[in-house]
Amino acid sequence: MELSCKSQYAILALLEMATHYESGEPMQIRQIAAQQDIPDRYLEQLLATLRRGGIVKSQRGSKGGYLLAREPWKISVFEILECLEGLDIKPSEDDTNSKSVDSAIVDEIWQEARQAANAVLQKHSLQDLCEKRDSRRQLDIMYYI
Repeated sequence: MELSCKSQYAILALLEMATHYESGEPMQIRQIAAQQDIPDRYLEQLLATLRRGGIVKSQRGSKGGYLLAREPWKISVFEILECLEGLDIKPSEDDTNSKSVDSAIVDEIWQEARQAANAVLQKHSLQDLCEKRDSRRQLDIMYYI
């Protein structure tokens, strides 16, 4: 399992938005892109997908931009990846009777691994990621002093 570039960019953009959530001010694409080093046009597509998924909302006008649709602690990493990648947590029911025993065992192990990964992703919210980032930044500052 690997995190796609699309998902990584989206999570970075959402982290940036979570950092500014308390201000209530929408963030413009160019602000987010500059802070997180994400191509503008690509970020525009990602935010459109996240908006359709109900994770962010957009605001039009001169002071427009994008905001998180909910509080950062209510948005799980799993929900973000599900919106972007279409994660499926249910086992596939296709022709289970026609599979060999060996194939069924491999599928069961793979399903168990996916469920474990999904449980970890559901457990962590954007707020958790922000807190981990902030504590690491504090450690870096203390290390250099």
